[in-house]
Amino acid sequence: MEPINVKTGMTHEEAREFIRNHFEEFVNRKNVQIGNVNFAAGFVDHGADVPPGVLPGPAGAIQYVSGALKRFPDLHVQIEDMIAEDDRVVVRNHWTATDSQSGKRIEFRGIVIWRIAQRKILERWAYLEAPHEALRS
Repeated sequence: MEPINVKTGMTHEEAREFIRNHFEEFVNRKNVQIGNVNFAAGFVDHGADVPPGVLPGPAGAIQYVSGALKRFPDLHVQIEDMIAEDDRVVVRNHWTATDSQSGKRIEFRGIVIWRIAQRKILERWAYLEAPHEALRS
């Protein structure tokens, strides 16, 4: 049986599932209010993708994703790889969407590192490639 990490309050498997569910609810199901449940009050977003002026804490993450969902109403993230180590979960992902302003399909890939503390997301680091026109298959 996998031990519970004292920093996260979860096993590594539980941490991976927590982050997988977070992406599914927050982005794919457009349930941005799950951010009030999943993010710690002191959440810090170090993501290179976060525009200036975004509020700190969970409110900022909700503001940022809500704005993205307005511009890209069909935004979808697919997890390609996940690694859990210590108090972090690393995710390599593929994003697709339709730009509501141009009607063009876009895609981009990225890597996100999440730090979990006591069953909440405390920090995020994201490195995303620039969105580009999606290749049709």
